[in-house]
Amino acid sequence: MTAPKLRQAVIYCRQKLNTSERRTCNVIGMTRSSFRYQSASKDDDEELRLALIKLAKRYGRYGYRKIAALLRMEGWPVNHKKVERIWREESLQLPKRHKKRRRLYHKDSSVIRLRPLHQNHIWSVDFVHDKLSSGRPYKMLTVLDEYTRQALCVEVKPKMGSADVLEALYRLLLKHGKPEYIRSDNGSEFIAAALQLWLRKVGIKPIQIYPGSPSENGYNERFNGTLRYEVLNAEWFTSIRQAQTVINMWLKEYNHIRPHQSLNMRPPVPETLNQTGT
Repeated sequence: MTAPKLRQAVIYCRQKLNTSERRTCNVIGMTRSSFRYQSASKDDDEELRLALIKLAKRYGRYGYRKIAALLRMEGWPVNHKKVERIWREESLQLPKRHKKRRRLYHKDSSVIRLRPLHQNHIWSVDFVHDKLSSGRPYKMLTVLDEYTRQALCVEVKPKMGSADVLEALYRLLLKHGKPEYIRSDNGSEFIAAALQLWLRKVGIKPIQIYPGSPSENGYNERFNGTLRYEVLNAEWFTSIRQAQTVINMWLKEYNHIRPHQSLNMRPPVPETLNQTGT
């Protein structure tokens, strides 16, 4: 006999025989928890579905795990499995899976990449290239705090040399303090003598990755991929000013709203505030 029929039998016996719930359930062979179980309201599921679709439309490049984290921030008591089920039912875009890369080692088996241990321990810098709708190329300097995952800046200019990198880093030092290390590739803008001299004067140690090994700058490479996926591939800019404005708006979302798996599905800025408060 199915659970609904057993429940109906318990209700009938209690009404006709005036017996207790405990005794009736024992005789019929049904647990009291099963008898008292109430299925979830369909209205709640529909409200959850609408809230999920609303977030998916607003953050179209997020996967279901990040949407689930945002729903929990709004007060919905849901896990990622239920969100995934609704996500698939609504045929929303699923995140692509990337192949894992092997870690790089020296011949003495020591790991090449220095791991960040605290805020302002290691900043990573890199360039991202793109084109305007007119076909004119432009350049972006991205700076990331590897420990907090906070994107410190994305500087957008038509061209950018070592002097522009130095100017951008100088403003960031005034705002966020001084890092112990700055990790970069071996591009001419980063190994320029004037920039290296300035880093030594302010007490910052440069770290250059091995040529042809972008995975050694993995934190920044991951951020650059997110920037390209969520902004550059989704927007069509007509001017440098428009690109900088849209990217600045996205940076606020990235630092204050976007959940990060490495931060237990929290955005970087609250994590930064927690670290500075301890």
